[in-house]
Amino acid sequence: MRHGRKLKKLGVYSGLRSMMLRNLATSLIEKGRIETTVTRAKSMRRVVEKLITAAKVDDLASRRKLHAYLLTPEAVDQAFKLAKEQYATRPGGYLRVVKTGYRKGDAAELAVLEFVEK
Repeated sequence: MRHGRKLKKLGVYSGLRSMMLRNLATSLIEKGRIETTVTRAKSMRRVVEKLITAAKVDDLASRRKLHAYLLTPEAVDQAFKLAKEQYATRPGGYLRVVKTGYRKGDAAELAVLEFVEK
């Protein structure tokens, strides 16, 4: 049974999983869309939506929270810019996962993770 298991393990140990999600979140915020596997995209969606929600309140605590999670200062500035310009009145659902097919090497299901535009 899956009682209390909300997190996918993604085939790696916890330290590597958290760093992988941080790298993917930083890349997504900087570039606007990335292509990855469906499982990683769904796991990352939870993380990035919480970061954008925190960025909607532009105060010192939320800046420190985003600086602690994201890897580059440019990504932090971009997150606050996105939250202020595009998602100020939106209550949630900032990301879209679009399945694109299967990877040739190992037949993993791929998806594009991108921000929802207004």
